[in-house]
Amino acid sequence: MNDDKSIFSRIDELVSEEHELRSKHAAGQVDNADEQTRLRALEVELDQCWDLLRQRRAKREFGENPDDAQARSSDTVEGYLN
Repeated sequence: MNDDKSIFSRIDELVSEEHELRSKHAAGQVDNADEQTRLRALEVELDQCWDLLRQRRAKREFGENPDDAQARSSDTVEGYLN
């Protein structure tokens, strides 16, 4: 992911997958454990995407190159306080 548009596109894909997964679970096509495991992975990747967008915006705001922003590890983004 190297620009805001591609990051937003990935976010849309992840959200769509989340909705599809919830629908499949409601229809009995996915069990609770599988749903929860995949939802957790989706949540982490979404958090990473939003974090990358925030980094890019901050770099742009302060006159730096937004392309220098790097996706952070799941441990980093999941360690932030809400």
